[in-house]
Amino acid sequence: MEFAFYFAAGAAVVSTLRVITHTNPVHALLYLIVSLLAVSMCFFSLGAPFAGVLEIIVYAGAIMVLFVFVVMMLNLGPAIAEQERQWLKPGIWAGPTVLSALLLVQLLYVLFGTSNGAVIGQQTVDAKAVGIALFGPYLLAVELASMLLLAALVAAYHLGRHEAKE
Repeated sequence: MEFAFYFAAGAAVVSTLRVITHTNPVHALLYLIVSLLAVSMCFFSLGAPFAGVLEIIVYAGAIMVLFVFVVMMLNLGPAIAEQERQWLKPGIWAGPTVLSALLLVQLLYVLFGTSNGAVIGQQTVDAKAVGIALFGPYLLAVELASMLLLAALVAAYHLGRHEAKE
């Protein structure tokens, strides 16, 4: 399990560096999704499958919704679509595909492999423990984060509406 953790952490660091260094936002988005999957794999290897699944559902889902929102807001034309088609040649997908395949193999190893008494991941954290931890001592922080997300949603709506542009 230690190898799984360190491998996923390394994949997260490499893909996050690729997010920062890429100039094309679509390619950076692909590496960001790989980075989020790697962080999810870290949660799985630490014995927190619920947090790993939440990482995939919430963050990968939120990134997809954000991407769709930006595409809809910009209202891209056919010339931009052709330029993006040129950017997304099969060679571009090689890096994220290799990292995702390695993370999938590692996930299958962690889920179905036998543990030989590794130091990390000896106990699992269930949904009830996560809920008690979030809404126990961290209740104020969770509520403040939800207020911040609500404010960001309202601001994004007002920035994206057509009346504001006129």
